[in-house]
Amino acid sequence: MNIEDRFLELIVKELTGEATVEELQELNDLLIKNPNAIILLKYLFDEWVVDEKISREDSRRLFAKIMTSIKNAAPRQNAQYYVVPKHNWQPPPNKLITYLSNLIPMLKIYFKLAYRNIIKDKTYSAINIAGLAIGLASSILIMLWVQNELSYDRFHKNAEQIYRITCDLSGSKAAVNSAGMPAGLKAEISVIKNTTRLSAIPTTILFEAENKKFEEKRVFYADPSFMDIFSFPLVQGDRATALSQVDGVVITQEMATKYFGNENPIGKILRKDNNENVVVTGVFANIPANSQLQFDFILPMVSLARNNSDLKDNTWDNFNFYTYLQLDKGFVASANNLSGLERQINQIFHNHVPEMKVTFQLQPLTSIHLGPEKLVDLPGHGNAQYVNIFFIIAILIVVVACINFMNLATARSARRAKEIGLRKVVGALRMQLIFQFLSESILITFLSLFLALGIVWLFLPEFNSLSDKQLLIPVGDVRFWLSLLGIALLTGIISGSYPALFLSGFNPVKVLKGNVKAMGGNLLFRNTLVVTQFMVSIVLLVGTVIIYNQLKFIKDRNPGFEKANLLYLPMKGEIWSKQEAFKNELRQNPLTSDFAITSDLPTNLLDGTINVNWDGKDPRSQVVIPGMDVSENFIHVFRMKLLAGRSFSGAFIADSNNYVVNEKMLSVMNLNVNTAIGKMLTFHGVKGNIIGVVKDFNFKPVQQAIEPLVLRFNKRGGFIVVKTTSGNTSATTQALERISHELNPAYPFKFDFLDQDLANLYKGERQMGNIFNLFAILGIFISCLGLYGLSAFMAERRTREIGVRKVLGASVPNLIYLLSVDMTKLILIAICIAVPVSWYTATRWLNGFAYHIQLSWLTFIGASLAALCISWFTVSFESIKAAVVNPIKSLRAE
Repeated sequence: MNIEDRFLELIVKELTGEATVEELQELNDLLIKNPNAIILLKYLFDEWVVDEKISREDSRRLFAKIMTSIKNAAPRQNAQYYVVPKHNWQPPPNKLITYLSNLIPMLKIYFKLAYRNIIKDKTYSAINIAGLAIGLASSILIMLWVQNELSYDRFHKNAEQIYRITCDLSGSKAAVNSAGMPAGLKAEISVIKNTTRLSAIPTTILFEAENKKFEEKRVFYADPSFMDIFSFPLVQGDRATALSQVDGVVITQEMATKYFGNENPIGKILRKDNNENVVVTGVFANIPANSQLQFDFILPMVSLARNNSDLKDNTWDNFNFYTYLQLDKGFVASANNLSGLERQINQIFHNHVPEMKVTFQLQPLTSIHLGPEKLVDLPGHGNAQYVNIFFIIAILIVVVACINFMNLATARSARRAKEIGLRKVVGALRMQLIFQFLSESILITFLSLFLALGIVWLFLPEFNSLSDKQLLIPVGDVRFWLSLLGIALLTGIISGSYPALFLSGFNPVKVLKGNVKAMGGNLLFRNTLVVTQFMVSIVLLVGTVIIYNQLKFIKDRNPGFEKANLLYLPMKGEIWSKQEAFKNELRQNPLTSDFAITSDLPTNLLDGTINVNWDGKDPRSQVVIPGMDVSENFIHVFRMKLLAGRSFSGAFIADSNNYVVNEKMLSVMNLNVNTAIGKMLTFHGVKGNIIGVVKDFNFKPVQQAIEPLVLRFNKRGGFIVVKTTSGNTSATTQALERISHELNPAYPFKFDFLDQDLANLYKGERQMGNIFNLFAILGIFISCLGLYGLSAFMAERRTREIGVRKVLGASVPNLIYLLSVDMTKLILIAICIAVPVSWYTATRWLNGFAYHIQLSWLTFIGASLAALCISWFTVSFESIKAAVVNPIKSLRAE
C-alpha cells in the first residue's frame, strides 16, 4: 500500500472514530514527514466540518471527490503544494497581496463554518443566542431610558449658555429668588446676555371657551424674554410680541385642539377664572417630554404685575420666582469662571440686602432634571443615582450573558479538539484560528442583536407604561445604530476572546493522539466566571428585596397623622367670599361635619420664612421656618397628638395671633414641652404666644427630615379637608358636590384624596423599584440559562462515570449530590463576596432617605438561600435526568 492510500485509510479511521492509539501516532508521523498532504486537507475542510457524523462509505465517497478535485487543480497549485518535494518548496511571492486576495474567501469560509457549528449543536446555540438576546434587549431598554434622562433640555438652541439661579439660605437650598434681582444683575454684569422670570410653582386656573370649561394646572407667568432664551417651537404667532400683550396667552397645540378644535386659535378669546378674558397670541408645539419645564399655558408677567407687590416694587428680599440667565457665548463656563460669576451675583445682592445671609449658585439648565430637588422646585425631577444604577445594571447583564458564552464555549472545547488539531497540522496559524472563533462569537452576537431588537420592539410599550416614559426606537438616528453595532461587536469580541485564545492553543500532536486531558479549559478561570455571574445575581436579589421593603415602609409608615379617609377640595371662585356659608353647610351635614381648613396640605410644604423671632434667639441665626395656617379642627381632623397646651379655638379672640408649634421647633428655640406654653413668638412680624405643642409629623417627603413648623390660626382659607368614615366616602363626595354647586356654580367640582397625594410623592421610587425588579429577574434568568447549559454539558461528560457508579450501587440522591456539589461550592463563594457588596450599596441608597428600614441579616440570608435554591433547581434538572438513565445504556453508548 502506498503512502497516499495509507494516509487516506488512517484519515477515514480518525473521522469515524475507529483509529487506535498506534494508528493515530502513525497518522501524526505521516503528517510531519509529508507536508505534501496539506492540499488534501485543505480540500477536506471545504467539504466537511469536524464532528459531523459520517459513515465509512460516505467518507470514502468524500475522499474520492477530493482526489478528483486535486487532479483537476491548476498545475501551479499542484506544483507548489503536492508534487514538488519538501526541500524545493517555496512560499508564493508577495504575501500581502496573496493574503488580501484570499481575505474574502477566507471570511466566507469562517462564517460558513460558524453557521455549521451553530446549527450542529442547537441546544448550545439556543442557550447562547437566547442569553445574549435577552441581555442585549435589557441593555437596549435601559440605555434608551438612560439616554432619555440625560437628554433633558438639551434641545434648546442655547442650552449650554442657560443657567438657573438657585439659593442657599442657612442650609435650605431653594430654586427661587426675588423679582427685582434678574434685571439688577443684567444691568451690572456684562456676560449676562438675557434674563427671564417664571412664576414659582405652576398655577391652577379655570379657562373657558365655547362652553368648554376646564381647570388647568400647568400654567406659568413669564417675561417676554422667555421666547428669546428658550427654543420651544412656536408654530403660530410672533415670538417677538406673543408675551408682550397684557391680556395675551400662549397655548400649546394640544390645548388649541382641546378648546377650539380645528379652528385657527390665534385671536380667540379664553375666559380666565370667570372674571377676565385673554386673547390667544401664540401656539407652541406640544412640549417635549424631555423638558423640565412642562406647561400648557404661558401668561405674560405684566398681567401678574397688576396685583403682585413683589413685581410692582421690584423687591430683592422675597423669593417667589424662578430666574434663568443666558450667558454670552464668549463666556467660557469653566469652574473658576462660574465661581467668579457667582461671587459677583452674591456681592450685588448683598449690596441691596446686606442683612440676609444667603448665597446664590448657577445651575446649568441641562443638569436641573437630574440635580438634587430643591425647595419650591419644579415637579418631575429625575435622580442621577438611579441613572448610574441602571447604567451599571445594563453593563452587568451583558457581562453575565458574555460569561455564559465563555463558560459554555470552553466547557465544550473537547468536542472541537480534532478540528483544531487538524487545522493546525494543515498549517493554520494561531491568529487565523483566533479570528475564526471570534467570527463565530460575533455571528452569534449579531444574531442575538437582531432577536434583541425584536424583543425591544415588542415590549417597549409595556416598558413605557412601567417607567412612565414615551421612549421610541430612534430608527433615523445613525448614532443609535452605530452604537448598537459597536456594542454587539464589543460583546462578540469580549465573549469570544477567552474561548478563542484557549482553543487556538491546543497542541495538535496531543489532540490527534487523543491525549486531550482536562479539555474544559482553565478550570480556575471558568469557576471565577461562574462566581462572578452569581455574585451579580445575588446582589440583584438583595437589591430587589431591600427596594421592596423600603417602598413598603414608606407606604405603611405613620406620618404622624391618619392619612386614610381624608379628602380635600381647594377653595376657588365664589367660595373665597362665601366661606362662612360653606362652613355652615358642612357643619349641618353629619357626613361632612368633621372638617378643617388649611392653607397648605401636609404632603410637601414649600412655604417658609426667616422672619421669625423669640426670646433668646441668636441674632446671627437665619433658619428657614415653614408655616401653615390651620383652623381650630385641624389637629382633630388629622388625628394628631397634642403634647402640651391646646389647639386653636374660636372662643379665644387672641388665638388669631397665637401659635402651635411642633417638637422640632422647640429644639430650635431651646425649649421643652413643659416650658414652651406661654412663650413669646414673632412670626412674619406678628407677635403672639405659644398655646400648644403638637407631636412631630411629616409635612414633606420622607427623604427629608422633619423640620421646625409653626401653625397659625387660619384667616385666609386654602383647602377644605374632610374626614370621611369607612363606607361613606361616596355619599360624602356627593354631599360636597351638592354644596359646591350651590355656592360655587361657575367652577367644576373636583376633589382628591390625601393618601393618594402622599403616594404620588414616591412615584419615582416605585417606578425605579419596578424597573429594578424587572431587570434583576432577567439577569438571574440569564445566569440560570448559562448554569443549565453548563450543568447539562458536565452531566454529559460524566455519563460513563455515572453509569459505573450506578452499577456499583450509587443511589439517585448520591449522584445528584455528586453533580451538584461543585456548583454549590461556587455559589457559596459568590455569596461571601456578594453580601458585603450589596450591604454597602444598599446602605448608600437608604441614606438618601431621612427615614428608612434597618438592614437585617435575614435579608441577606434569605437572598443567599434563594440563589442557592435557584441554582440547585437549575442544576438538578439535568442531574436527575443523568442519574436515572439506565447504566447499561450509558456504558454501551460509551
